[in-house]
Order: sequence, then structure tokens, then C-alpha cells
Amino acid sequence: MDRLLQLEVFSKTAELGSLSKAAEILRMSNAAASRHLSALEERLAVRLIERNTRRLWLTEAGQELLQRCSTLLNELAEAEDAVSDRALSPKGMLRVTSSLSFAMIYLAPMLPAFRALYPDLSVQIISANRYLDFIEAGIDVAIRTREHEPDSNIIVRRIGQMHRVLAAAPSYLEKHGRPEHPADLARHNMLIYNLANDPYSLRLSQGSTTQTVRIAPTLDSNDGQIICGAARAGLGILIQPLYIVQSDIAAGRLVPVLMGWELPLLTMNIAYQNRVRLPAKIRVFSDFLVSHIREHSEPGIWIDAAK
Repeated sequence: MDRLLQLEVFSKTAELGSLSKAAEILRMSNAAASRHLSALEERLAVRLIERNTRRLWLTEAGQELLQRCSTLLNELAEAEDAVSDRALSPKGMLRVTSSLSFAMIYLAPMLPAFRALYPDLSVQIISANRYLDFIEAGIDVAIRTREHEPDSNIIVRRIGQMHRVLAAAPSYLEKHGRPEHPADLARHNMLIYNLANDPYSLRLSQGSTTQTVRIAPTLDSNDGQIICGAARAGLGILIQPLYIVQSDIAAGRLVPVLMGWELPLLTMNIAYQNRVRLPAKIRVFSDFLVSHIREHSEPGIWIDAAK
């Protein structure tokens, strides 16, 4: 069996803590991955991974081999990428994670043009509003709304900042009235995205004046599309990034409120693991996404979008 492939199976199994996940990423069957791992242990005459029905863990020999072979495999992949035509024509699978809203509004519409340029590169989109672990989930690129990553091995490329708005359906405003001041929000039905920073406290600014309002949810959800659907149905006032509700506002399905007051801007970033050499598939995808956002967003949605 291929010695390099044996090391790849071992390294990926150790990183993910799962032989089946390693097999999926390496695009082979579980049985094939198991044979490669067994062949490596037989060739080295040492047990590298212990496992039971619930988990697996590295032996001391396995830990030492992982440390050495991970560096070797990374350097080999980067060397191959540097000298092959993948720099011009990326191949393989690119795994991207973002919120469902961002995937629907930006990622999905851009894929036909992106694939036309890079036909040998497949894209897998994992919609998730919580931040997935890069290694555990096998993620190449993540679209995130936090400015800094707690892991120093994660590189952040800023897309830009965007406005957030408060908006409600005409039917709701006709029944409940329009808030004229931030304090009025306390008596309204509020639709809250519960993964935001401090979601039950709104800080609004008007010039040098800042008001902080505590709000109670009529509905809270971990997905912006659910909140938008409820708002269009007339349930209450939402707080969402402008890019998510722009089409509803343009069509009259939602009406902005408290337009004289500004919510804190939301920062959107592209995040990926730190590498000695950035894989071509990540580079071309990131560049294309930034260009697509700049060229296809309605005016006023983005502030200082990346060039």
C-alpha cells in the first residue's frame, strides 16, 4: 500500500478523532481507510491508535508520529501546490461554512460564475450560525461576523462592515404604531437573533447621543431567515443586517423604523487556517467572493468593503 496515503489516513484520523470522518474527507470507504491504518501499524510494528466503540485515542508512539508526519504532509502539499498547475486551475473539494442567510444571498448566486472559472473545483457549503471547528468539521473557509479569532492559527481577511436595521411589516406598524424613540421598543414585539452579542440589549446612536434599551423577545431564534419570515407575517420588529432584509424593504414587505438612529456596525470576515502557503483553492475563492460582494451588493449595504 502507498506509504504516503497510509500517513494521510493516520494523520486525518488523529486530527478528526474519527476514522469514518477521515475516510469521508479523503474520499475513500471506511474499510479502505481501516486497511491503510492497519498496514501502517503492521509496517511500523507498533500500535498507533487505540479505539473502542465510543472513541479513539493516540498511543505514545502515535503522538510522536503525528507530530512528525503532520509537518511532512503539510510541506509536501504546499510544495506540490507551488509547482503544479493547481495554482492556475485549483482542483478538489472546497468546504465553506457560513450562516444560511449569507449562503442564500451571496454564496449560492455566485457559484455558477465561480465554477465557470474553476470547473475542477467542487464546493461544499455547510450552513451553520455557530462557529464550527476548522479541523473537526474539515472546513477550508468560514464566513464569520467576529473581528478577532481566539485561535492564533486562524487568519482573518476582512470583507467589510455593514449596517443593521430595525424593520417591521406594514401590517404590524398599522396595528401597533411606529416607534419614534429607542425607549418605545420596550413596548413592541421584538424578533431577536439570539446568537448576536448581548442580543437583549440594543445600543442606538444619533450624533453624540447614545441610548441603550433592554428588550424582551416575542420571538428569538438562531437563524435570520426564521426571524425575517416572522417579521413579514406581521409578528413584530426585527433587528437584522441590511443585506438580509434589503429585498424585503425594496419590495415594501418590510419598513425600516427609527431611521434617525444607528445600530453598531457588523463586521464580516473570511477566516481560514494559517498556512506557510495559502492553498490555491482558498485564495481564488476568497478573492472571487470579495469581488462578487463589491459588484453585486446594493448601494449602502456595505461600508469600506474590501477591494
